[in-house]
Amino acid sequence: MIPRIKSYQLLPNFQMLVSFDDGRRVRYDVADDIKTLPAFRDLETEQGLFENAQLDISRTCIYWNDRIDLPSDVIYEYGIAA
Repeated sequence: MIPRIKSYQLLPNFQMLVSFDDGRRVRYDVADDIKTLPAFRDLETEQGLFENAQLDISRTCIYWNDRIDLPSDVIYEYGIAA
């Protein structure tokens, strides 16, 4: 089952606090993705892009544009319990 995102909060230093429908809350470090995934570098170099994150209608992905997105299962699995 794909975890559905209930809510998310953007934090300083490219961090996110994400809550899921099952009650799990995690802190996810997008800075790690910025270091390793070329498309994610725009989050660091384009002023204000990180702050424009959106949740897709299915609530299974946080995205910034058509090239940068984070599936909910990745956030769920690799996020640190908060």
